[in-house]
Amino acid sequence: MAERVVRLAALNKRNGQTQEFAAHPGDTLRFATLTVRVRACETTPPWEARQTAAYLQIDDAPVQVRTATTHGPRRVFSGWMFAESPSLNPLEHPLYDVWVRSCTMRFPETGPDTVVEGRSAASQSKAAKSPRADSAASSNPL
Repeated sequence: MAERVVRLAALNKRNGQTQEFAAHPGDTLRFATLTVRVRACETTPPWEARQTAAYLQIDDAPVQVRTATTHGPRRVFSGWMFAESPSLNPLEHPLYDVWVRSCTMRFPETGPDTVVEGRSAASQSKAAKSPRADSAASSNPL
């Protein structure tokens, strides 16, 4: 998680002010009266259909105008937000919008089933393989 970077954007609906943030999981961000805690971010590898999400906890601590006292923070959002589908699980707040733009993370270049040019597939995995369908048919004549 430490090398992951989530990019968020926030909008003040009243005055049109926007701000973009970059944070790591575990970081806390401030936007107006909101406190945004980034807990995790995930994205699919480049060879799969794009899906990006971040687990956020958002608290609001509005200031009361007349007495200038702060009410205790109130949790207004806790859950996964999706970059490709921002309306799927949005922050529902009368003054602010927060949404996920991206999550950057690394993927291993090789794995147990990775085919590397110049090496046979049998030398890559130690797991027992199922017999091929064509060999099963040839060894079992009707």
